[in-house]
Amino acid sequence: MKIQIIGYSGSGKSTLAKLLGENLNIPHLHLDRVHFYGDWQERTIEEQSSIVSEFIRKNEDWVIDGNYSAVARERFSMADLTIFLDFNRFTCYWRSLKRYLKHRGKTRDSLGCIEKFDFEFQWWILHLGRTKKRKIKMMENFNLNSGRKMIFKNQRALNKWLKEFLNKGE
Repeated sequence: MKIQIIGYSGSGKSTLAKLLGENLNIPHLHLDRVHFYGDWQERTIEEQSSIVSEFIRKNEDWVIDGNYSAVARERFSMADLTIFLDFNRFTCYWRSLKRYLKHRGKTRDSLGCIEKFDFEFQWWILHLGRTKKRKIKMMENFNLNSGRKMIFKNQRALNKWLKEFLNKGE
């Protein structure tokens, strides 16, 4: 099974990817880790696409989390399931703050850089990452999938689906 997870910063994409990967026993890839390295340095689109394409080529089944619509676009149409975590901005803000407090001064697995929660990132979570243009782009990517598509507006709905999905062993 090939699963693509998209959504807003702080919505839980990486947590969900890890959970699905571990429970389904398939590899997962965090696009934030592909995008950023070292001290918040950024790889080129070409470098990122090469890493993601190689991951897709090497793995029959996979979970990939992250938006980065210009990176290895084939992943959207290849996915058997695309999940959009469309959680509200305040939930995402709160989750990002909790994540920062938990990982402050450390590097988390899904990122590869020292955790930060500066004004620029907070503004991204609350405003810039949620512009109409970005929402349209996310929906375009979401609709590239000809397979199953799911949108979750809150954690309760996601948890209900996860319980059924993982118990069925889909």
